[in-house]
Amino acid sequence: MNRLYSAVRHAISALLTLLRWCFLVGCMMLVLQYSTVPRGSQWFDVAWIVSAHQFDYVSWEISALAAKLESTLWGVHPFMTEADRSAFVRAYFGDLERARALENQVARLYAEADGESAGERQAAPLIMERDALRADLASRQTLAEAILEGQVAAVLLELGFGTAGQLLPPMAMRFSQVPNLLIVSPRDQIRFDISINLDPLPVDQQAALEREIDTTEDVSSLIVPLGGIALYPAMILETTSLTFAVETFAHEWLHHYLFAFPLGLSYEFANETRIINETTANLFGKAVAPLVLARYYPDVAAADTMPGTINPAIDTFASWMRLVQQHDPPPFDPGAALHETRVTVDEMLANGQVQAAENYMEARRRLFVENGYAIRKLNQAYFAFYGGYQSGAQGAGGQDPIGPAVRALLDSSPSLHDWIITMRAITTRDQLLTLQNEMF
Repeated sequence: MNRLYSAVRHAISALLTLLRWCFLVGCMMLVLQYSTVPRGSQWFDVAWIVSAHQFDYVSWEISALAAKLESTLWGVHPFMTEADRSAFVRAYFGDLERARALENQVARLYAEADGESAGERQAAPLIMERDALRADLASRQTLAEAILEGQVAAVLLELGFGTAGQLLPPMAMRFSQVPNLLIVSPRDQIRFDISINLDPLPVDQQAALEREIDTTEDVSSLIVPLGGIALYPAMILETTSLTFAVETFAHEWLHHYLFAFPLGLSYEFANETRIINETTANLFGKAVAPLVLARYYPDVAAADTMPGTINPAIDTFASWMRLVQQHDPPPFDPGAALHETRVTVDEMLANGQVQAAENYMEARRRLFVENGYAIRKLNQAYFAFYGGYQSGAQGAGGQDPIGPAVRALLDSSPSLHDWIITMRAITTRDQLLTLQNEMF
């Protein structure tokens, strides 16, 4: 009898979750429709140039929703012990790391072999192992996602983000090959004018598209990697880092949550609300991830000595570039150096020195590369994008006070939940700074 009652209760819970998902997807599509409408002919010109590479969201969304529906209705994670869940996730990430290593070995064999056919022969055993491992990982991916969703959700509920014992909106994440993002800024100022998602592209194709856009439209463009996109389910970059996964789950969930409040409803790529929103999500992910890891993966928490996130799309420049830093200790402070670059460029552009500013940014890019920081392109579009992901530390935001103000409000709040309640109503820089001044 108890077993039947439990099964019925699980079925009802699954149905309610599915209905909430459908409602949220509908609301998000409505919001996205109004927040991404192109506002000028230049958008259409740029969209035409990259039309062959635009990402197919419809197919991805259908596939992701199907996987989540299957997990909700027939998933086994509710019947696993907590120890088994954590062990399953550890094994999944371990095998994914092995698959990545095999892919790197195959690439190296092809590069070092005398001809493509020779490389294929030498790599054949590794390719077979890789393909078998990838197929196995694909069959386990949805369960690994569901377990992590539940673990992050449990911590968020304890932090006060729940209604009647349920996390709203429900946690829904999907590991994927995340698209690139094209950003376009004017040359004479740093401004987020255009953003278009593209299929993941090799670096040579990225550079060719940027060159065509810059030449045709006389703008500054950049194609960047993304760590996550707040669709529903959220699209999360496939990673071998459990820290990255947990942090990004929390980050993207907050975007879902904020869709019901002014900070999310007013989100547009070109306005300051985006900077406040992304900075809040950035700091939120950093705060939640250590709590999840300490509870479910204490060994990972203890071994994770890298400060901040390792997601290049949702962190400050300094945290991201530690991944490629080859010097210990670093010969200079990358965050301070980037801050100095941004401040100088802002001044030069304000004085009409466009070409001089671009020459200066290229010289600074070379300085970063010489010191082990592999920046491919440093231009107005770079700062327009990365300047929106602040954390209170020096970096691509330059003298923008949003990052320090959001950080100050977090530090002065009695809890993470109280801080989010405060932040969710703020949509402008003036509102943020006024509140900061009132509190201090």
